[in-house]
Amino acid sequence: MINYLRAFDANRLEALTSRFRDVRVAVLGDFFLDKYLDVDPALAEPSLETGLTAHQVVAVRHSPGAAGSVVNNLAALGARGIVTIGFTGEDGEGWELRQDLTALGCDLSQLHVASDRVTPTYLKPRDCTCAGLEGEHSRYDTKNRTPMAGGLARALLASLHEVLPRIDALIVMDQVRDEGLGVLTPALIAALADVAPKHPRTVFWADSRGSIRRYRHMTVKVNQFELAGVSDPAPDARVADDVIREETEALAKLMGAPVFATAGERGVRVSGPAPVTVPSVRVSGPVDPTGAGDSFTSGAVLSLAAGATRPEAALVGNLVASVTVRQLATTGTANPRDLFPALALWKEQNP
Repeated sequence: MINYLRAFDANRLEALTSRFRDVRVAVLGDFFLDKYLDVDPALAEPSLETGLTAHQVVAVRHSPGAAGSVVNNLAALGARGIVTIGFTGEDGEGWELRQDLTALGCDLSQLHVASDRVTPTYLKPRDCTCAGLEGEHSRYDTKNRTPMAGGLARALLASLHEVLPRIDALIVMDQVRDEGLGVLTPALIAALADVAPKHPRTVFWADSRGSIRRYRHMTVKVNQFELAGVSDPAPDARVADDVIREETEALAKLMGAPVFATAGERGVRVSGPAPVTVPSVRVSGPVDPTGAGDSFTSGAVLSLAAGATRPEAALVGNLVASVTVRQLATTGTANPRDLFPALALWKEQNP
Protein backbone atom coordinates (compact mmCIF):
# COMPACT_ATOMS: atom_id res chain seq x y z
CA MET A 1 0.00 0.00 0.00
CA ILE A 2 2.74 2.43 0.93
CA ASN A 3 4.13 2.30 -2.61
CA TYR A 4 0.86 3.71 -3.91
CA LEU A 5 0.84 6.62 -1.46
CA ARG A 6 4.52 7.18 -0.72
CA ALA A 7 4.54 10.49 -2.61
CA PHE A 8 1.24 11.70 -1.13
CA ASP A 9 2.23 14.69 0.99
CA ALA A 10 0.88 18.09 1.99
CA ASN A 11 1.69 19.49 -1.47
CA ARG A 12 -0.36 16.79 -3.19
CA LEU A 13 -3.21 17.30 -0.72
CA GLU A 14 -3.11 21.04 -1.40
CA ALA A 15 -3.17 20.44 -5.16
CA LEU A 16 -6.29 18.30 -4.86
CA THR A 17 -8.22 20.36 -2.30
CA SER A 18 -7.55 23.59 -4.21
CA ARG A 19 -9.53 22.09 -7.12
CA PHE A 20 -12.56 21.16 -5.01
CA ARG A 21 -14.17 24.57 -5.56
CA ASP A 22 -14.20 23.97 -9.32
CA VAL A 23 -15.89 20.54 -9.17
CA ARG A 24 -19.49 20.62 -10.36
CA VAL A 25 -21.34 17.99 -8.37
CA ALA A 26 -24.94 16.84 -8.08
CA VAL A 27 -26.41 14.78 -5.24
CA LEU A 28 -29.36 12.57 -6.17
CA GLY A 29 -31.24 10.81 -3.43
CA ASP A 30 -33.23 10.90 -0.23
CA PHE A 31 -32.93 14.24 1.54
CA PHE A 32 -33.83 14.03 5.22
CA LEU A 33 -33.98 16.66 7.92
CA ASP A 34 -31.91 15.92 11.03
CA LYS A 35 -33.68 17.72 13.86
CA TYR A 36 -32.16 17.81 17.35
CA LEU A 37 -34.16 18.63 20.48
CA ASP A 38 -31.78 19.62 23.28
CA VAL A 39 -33.43 18.57 26.53
CA ASP A 40 -32.36 19.83 29.96
CA PRO A 41 -33.06 17.00 32.46
CA ALA A 42 -32.88 19.41 35.40
CA LEU A 43 -36.04 21.11 34.13
CA ALA A 44 -38.14 17.93 33.75
CA GLU A 45 -41.59 18.10 35.34
CA PRO A 46 -44.55 15.72 35.62
CA SER A 47 -47.46 16.24 33.28
CA LEU A 48 -50.57 17.27 35.22
CA GLU A 49 -52.78 15.34 32.80
CA THR A 50 -50.89 12.01 32.61
CA GLY A 51 -48.29 12.00 35.35
CA LEU A 52 -45.65 11.14 32.75
CA THR A 53 -42.42 13.12 32.55
CA ALA A 54 -42.66 16.29 30.46
CA HIS A 55 -39.16 16.74 29.05
CA GLN A 56 -38.23 20.38 28.56
CA VAL A 57 -36.63 21.40 25.27
CA VAL A 58 -34.22 24.33 25.63
CA ALA A 59 -32.92 24.47 22.05
CA VAL A 60 -33.83 23.13 18.62
CA ARG A 61 -31.21 22.52 15.94
CA HIS A 62 -31.59 21.13 12.44
CA SER A 63 -29.45 20.34 9.43
CA PRO A 64 -29.72 18.37 6.19
CA GLY A 65 -29.47 14.61 6.71
CA ALA A 66 -29.01 11.45 4.60
CA ALA A 67 -28.25 12.83 1.11
CA GLY A 68 -28.16 16.21 2.82
CA SER A 69 -25.32 15.02 5.04
CA VAL A 70 -23.22 14.52 1.91
CA VAL A 71 -24.17 18.02 0.76
CA ASN A 72 -23.09 19.40 4.15
CA ASN A 73 -19.68 17.81 3.75
CA LEU A 74 -19.26 18.83 0.11
CA ALA A 75 -19.98 22.45 0.99
CA ALA A 76 -17.61 22.39 3.98
CA LEU A 77 -14.86 21.03 1.73
CA GLY A 78 -15.32 23.97 -0.63
CA ALA A 79 -17.54 22.65 -3.43
CA ARG A 80 -19.68 25.37 -4.97
CA GLY A 81 -22.99 25.30 -6.82
CA ILE A 82 -24.02 21.84 -5.58
CA VAL A 83 -27.16 20.62 -7.37
CA THR A 84 -29.73 18.72 -5.28
CA ILE A 85 -32.02 16.20 -7.00
CA GLY A 86 -34.85 14.77 -4.92
CA PHE A 87 -37.97 15.97 -3.15
CA THR A 88 -39.28 17.50 0.05
CA GLY A 89 -42.81 17.67 1.34
CA GLU A 90 -44.87 20.84 1.45
CA ASP A 91 -44.48 20.99 5.22
CA GLY A 92 -42.56 22.81 7.93
CA GLU A 93 -39.72 20.30 7.89
CA GLY A 94 -39.42 20.77 4.15
CA TRP A 95 -39.20 24.53 4.61
CA GLU A 96 -36.44 24.10 7.22
CA LEU A 97 -34.54 21.65 5.01
CA ARG A 98 -34.69 23.92 1.98
CA GLN A 99 -33.55 26.89 4.07
CA ASP A 100 -30.58 24.88 5.33
CA LEU A 101 -29.64 23.78 1.80
CA THR A 102 -29.98 27.34 0.49
CA ALA A 103 -27.64 28.54 3.23
CA LEU A 104 -25.07 26.04 1.92
CA GLY A 105 -25.26 27.62 -1.54
CA CYS A 106 -27.06 24.72 -3.22
CA ASP A 107 -28.99 24.87 -6.47
CA LEU A 108 -32.49 23.69 -5.48
CA SER A 109 -34.04 23.91 -8.93
CA GLN A 110 -34.25 20.09 -9.13
CA LEU A 111 -35.38 19.54 -5.53
CA HIS A 112 -39.10 19.08 -6.10
CA VAL A 113 -41.78 20.07 -3.59
CA ALA A 114 -44.50 17.42 -3.45
CA SER A 115 -47.76 18.11 -1.63
CA ASP A 116 -48.50 14.37 -1.31
CA ARG A 117 -45.14 13.51 0.36
CA VAL A 118 -43.77 14.27 3.79
CA THR A 119 -40.23 15.50 4.31
CA PRO A 120 -38.38 12.51 5.82
CA THR A 121 -37.17 13.58 9.26
CA TYR A 122 -34.99 12.08 11.97
CA LEU A 123 -36.14 13.69 15.23
CA LYS A 124 -33.38 13.30 17.82
CA PRO A 125 -34.11 14.30 21.41
CA ARG A 126 -30.96 14.37 23.50
CA ASP A 127 -29.74 15.30 26.98
CA CYS A 128 -27.94 18.60 26.50
CA THR A 129 -25.70 17.89 29.50
CA CYS A 130 -24.11 14.82 27.81
CA ALA A 131 -21.92 15.52 24.79
CA GLY A 132 -21.52 11.91 23.64
CA LEU A 133 -23.82 9.21 22.29
CA GLU A 134 -24.95 8.36 25.84
CA GLY A 135 -26.95 11.59 25.83
CA GLU A 136 -29.21 10.51 22.98
CA HIS A 137 -32.83 9.52 23.66
CA SER A 138 -34.82 7.22 21.41
CA ARG A 139 -35.17 8.67 17.91
CA TYR A 140 -38.49 9.44 16.18
CA ASP A 141 -38.58 8.96 12.41
CA THR A 142 -41.02 10.46 9.92
CA LYS A 143 -40.98 8.70 6.55
CA ASN A 144 -43.23 8.21 3.55
CA ARG A 145 -45.26 5.02 3.84
CA THR A 146 -46.88 4.95 0.41
CA PRO A 147 -45.34 4.65 -3.09
CA MET A 148 -44.32 7.79 -4.94
CA ALA A 149 -46.71 9.04 -7.61
CA GLY A 150 -45.75 8.53 -11.25
CA GLY A 151 -45.62 12.24 -12.00
CA LEU A 152 -42.96 12.89 -9.39
CA ALA A 153 -40.96 9.85 -10.52
CA ARG A 154 -40.95 11.17 -14.09
CA ALA A 155 -39.92 14.63 -12.89
CA LEU A 156 -36.93 13.15 -11.02
CA LEU A 157 -35.85 11.24 -14.12
CA ALA A 158 -36.11 14.42 -16.18
CA SER A 159 -34.00 16.25 -13.57
CA LEU A 160 -31.28 13.61 -13.88
CA HIS A 161 -31.08 14.04 -17.66
CA GLU A 162 -31.18 17.83 -17.37
CA VAL A 163 -28.27 17.95 -14.93
CA LEU A 164 -25.89 15.32 -16.33
CA PRO A 165 -24.37 17.35 -19.19
CA ARG A 166 -23.13 20.08 -16.81
CA ILE A 167 -21.62 18.19 -13.86
CA ASP A 168 -18.31 16.48 -13.09
CA ALA A 169 -19.66 14.08 -10.47
CA LEU A 170 -22.99 12.54 -9.49
CA ILE A 171 -23.41 11.10 -5.99
CA VAL A 172 -26.40 8.79 -5.53
CA MET A 173 -27.62 8.36 -1.93
CA ASP A 174 -30.24 5.63 -1.57
CA GLN A 175 -31.36 5.90 2.06
CA VAL A 176 -34.82 4.30 1.98
CA ARG A 177 -34.85 0.50 2.04
CA ASP A 178 -38.53 0.02 1.16
CA GLU A 179 -39.12 -0.33 -2.58
CA GLY A 180 -40.80 2.67 -4.21
CA LEU A 181 -41.05 4.80 -1.07
CA GLY A 182 -37.91 6.86 -1.62
CA VAL A 183 -36.37 8.74 -4.53
CA LEU A 184 -34.50 5.79 -6.08
CA THR A 185 -37.22 3.82 -7.85
CA PRO A 186 -36.35 0.77 -9.99
CA ALA A 187 -36.87 2.86 -13.13
CA LEU A 188 -34.46 5.56 -11.92
CA ILE A 189 -31.84 2.98 -10.92
CA ALA A 190 -32.14 1.37 -14.36
CA ALA A 191 -31.74 4.79 -15.99
CA LEU A 192 -28.55 5.40 -14.00
CA ALA A 193 -27.09 2.08 -15.15
CA ASP A 194 -27.89 3.07 -18.73
CA VAL A 195 -26.47 6.61 -18.71
CA ALA A 196 -23.33 6.07 -16.62
CA PRO A 197 -21.30 4.41 -19.43
CA LYS A 198 -22.31 7.25 -21.77
CA HIS A 199 -20.58 9.84 -19.56
CA PRO A 200 -17.08 8.39 -19.05
CA ARG A 201 -15.64 11.69 -17.79
CA THR A 202 -18.22 12.00 -15.02
CA VAL A 203 -17.67 10.35 -11.66
CA PHE A 204 -20.73 8.24 -10.84
CA TRP A 205 -20.77 7.14 -7.19
CA ALA A 206 -23.51 5.19 -5.41
CA ASP A 207 -24.22 4.39 -1.77
CA SER A 208 -27.29 2.33 -0.92
CA ARG A 209 -28.61 0.91 2.34
CA GLY A 210 -30.22 -2.12 0.76
CA SER A 211 -29.80 -2.30 -3.02
CA ILE A 212 -26.16 -1.55 -3.84
CA ARG A 213 -25.82 -4.45 -6.29
CA ARG A 214 -28.39 -2.81 -8.57
CA TYR A 215 -26.13 0.19 -9.24
CA ARG A 216 -24.27 -1.25 -12.21
CA HIS A 217 -21.52 0.64 -14.07
CA MET A 218 -21.10 3.07 -11.16
CA THR A 219 -18.38 3.29 -8.51
CA VAL A 220 -19.96 1.98 -5.32
CA LYS A 221 -19.16 2.45 -1.65
CA VAL A 222 -20.09 -0.34 0.75
CA ASN A 223 -19.25 -1.03 4.34
CA GLN A 224 -17.84 -4.40 5.35
CA PHE A 225 -21.23 -5.79 6.36
CA GLU A 226 -23.04 -4.72 3.19
CA LEU A 227 -20.18 -6.28 1.24
CA ALA A 228 -20.52 -9.61 3.04
CA GLY A 229 -24.33 -9.62 3.10
CA VAL A 230 -24.60 -9.25 6.90
CA SER A 231 -27.87 -7.43 7.53
CA ASP A 232 -27.86 -7.06 11.32
CA PRO A 233 -24.29 -7.11 12.67
CA ALA A 234 -23.56 -7.21 16.38
CA PRO A 235 -21.96 -4.05 17.82
CA ASP A 236 -18.51 -5.67 17.99
CA ALA A 237 -18.78 -7.66 14.75
CA ARG A 238 -16.21 -7.48 11.97
CA VAL A 239 -15.73 -9.18 8.61
CA ALA A 240 -12.43 -10.99 8.15
CA ASP A 241 -9.81 -9.24 6.04
CA ASP A 242 -9.55 -12.09 3.52
CA VAL A 243 -13.32 -12.04 3.02
CA ILE A 244 -13.23 -8.27 2.41
CA ARG A 245 -10.46 -8.69 -0.16
CA GLU A 246 -12.26 -11.48 -2.02
CA GLU A 247 -15.72 -9.93 -1.92
CA THR A 248 -14.47 -6.52 -3.03
CA GLU A 249 -13.06 -8.01 -6.24
CA ALA A 250 -16.16 -10.12 -6.79
CA LEU A 251 -18.44 -7.11 -6.41
CA ALA A 252 -16.29 -5.00 -8.73
CA LYS A 253 -16.57 -7.71 -11.38
CA LEU A 254 -20.34 -7.86 -10.95
CA MET A 255 -20.75 -4.08 -11.08
CA GLY A 256 -18.31 -3.46 -13.93
CA ALA A 257 -16.97 -0.54 -11.89
CA PRO A 258 -14.65 0.22 -8.94
CA VAL A 259 -15.58 -0.65 -5.36
CA PHE A 260 -14.57 1.13 -2.15
CA ALA A 261 -15.25 -1.11 0.88
CA THR A 262 -14.95 0.57 4.28
CA ALA A 263 -14.02 -1.37 7.40
CA GLY A 264 -13.86 1.19 10.18
CA GLU A 265 -10.49 1.49 11.89
CA ARG A 266 -9.01 -1.08 9.47
CA GLY A 267 -9.35 1.29 6.55
CA VAL A 268 -10.77 1.04 3.04
CA ARG A 269 -10.29 -1.71 0.49
CA VAL A 270 -10.12 -0.40 -3.09
CA SER A 271 -10.71 -2.84 -5.94
CA GLY A 272 -8.21 -3.62 -8.75
CA PRO A 273 -6.60 -3.71 -11.22
CA ALA A 274 -4.07 -2.96 -8.45
CA PRO A 275 -6.17 -3.66 -5.32
CA VAL A 276 -5.05 -1.95 -2.15
CA THR A 277 -6.12 -1.38 1.45
CA VAL A 278 -5.73 2.24 2.55
CA PRO A 279 -5.44 2.48 6.37
CA SER A 280 -7.68 4.79 8.31
CA VAL A 281 -6.48 7.52 10.66
CA ARG A 282 -6.49 6.12 14.19
CA VAL A 283 -8.04 8.69 16.52
CA SER A 284 -8.14 8.73 20.31
CA GLY A 285 -10.87 9.82 22.68
CA PRO A 286 -14.65 9.62 22.26
CA VAL A 287 -16.00 9.42 18.72
CA ASP A 288 -19.40 9.67 17.07
CA PRO A 289 -19.57 7.64 13.84
CA THR A 290 -22.81 9.28 12.69
CA GLY A 291 -22.31 10.38 9.08
CA ALA A 292 -18.75 9.03 8.82
CA GLY A 293 -19.59 7.20 5.59
CA ASP A 294 -21.10 10.34 4.10
CA SER A 295 -18.03 12.39 4.95
CA PHE A 296 -15.80 9.70 3.42
CA THR A 297 -17.91 9.80 0.25
CA SER A 298 -17.65 13.58 -0.03
CA GLY A 299 -13.87 13.64 0.27
CA ALA A 300 -13.34 10.67 -2.03
CA VAL A 301 -15.66 11.90 -4.80
CA LEU A 302 -14.29 15.44 -4.84
CA SER A 303 -10.78 13.98 -5.00
CA LEU A 304 -11.62 11.67 -7.90
CA ALA A 305 -13.21 14.57 -9.80
CA ALA A 306 -10.10 16.68 -9.05
CA GLY A 307 -7.81 14.07 -10.61
CA ALA A 308 -6.87 11.77 -7.72
CA THR A 309 -6.10 8.10 -8.14
CA ARG A 310 -8.40 5.67 -6.34
CA PRO A 311 -5.97 5.07 -3.43
CA GLU A 312 -5.49 8.83 -3.10
CA ALA A 313 -9.26 9.36 -3.07
CA ALA A 314 -9.65 6.68 -0.39
CA LEU A 315 -6.98 8.37 1.71
CA VAL A 316 -8.63 11.80 1.45
CA GLY A 317 -11.97 10.21 2.35
CA ASN A 318 -10.33 8.67 5.42
CA LEU A 319 -8.84 12.03 6.41
CA VAL A 320 -12.24 13.72 6.20
CA ALA A 321 -13.93 10.95 8.21
CA SER A 322 -11.25 11.13 10.90
CA VAL A 323 -12.18 14.78 11.46
CA THR A 324 -15.95 14.34 11.48
CA VAL A 325 -16.09 11.40 13.90
CA ARG A 326 -14.52 13.55 16.61
CA GLN A 327 -17.48 15.96 16.51
CA LEU A 328 -19.98 14.65 19.06
CA ALA A 329 -23.79 14.89 19.07
CA THR A 330 -23.94 16.30 15.55
CA THR A 331 -23.36 15.24 11.97
CA GLY A 332 -19.83 16.56 11.61
CA THR A 333 -18.07 18.21 8.69
CA ALA A 334 -14.46 19.00 7.80
CA ASN A 335 -12.90 21.85 5.86
CA PRO A 336 -9.72 21.51 3.79
CA ARG A 337 -7.54 23.04 6.52
CA ASP A 338 -8.55 20.23 8.88
CA LEU A 339 -7.10 17.61 6.55
CA PHE A 340 -3.45 18.63 6.81
CA PRO A 341 -2.96 17.74 10.49
CA ALA A 342 -4.96 14.55 9.83
CA LEU A 343 -2.53 13.69 7.03
CA ALA A 344 0.45 14.35 9.29
CA LEU A 345 -1.01 11.99 11.89
CA TRP A 346 -1.73 9.35 9.24
CA LYS A 347 1.87 9.49 8.00
CA GLU A 348 3.14 9.09 11.57
CA GLN A 349 0.96 6.02 11.95
CA ASN A 350 2.04 4.59 8.58
CA PRO A 351 5.75 5.39 8.24
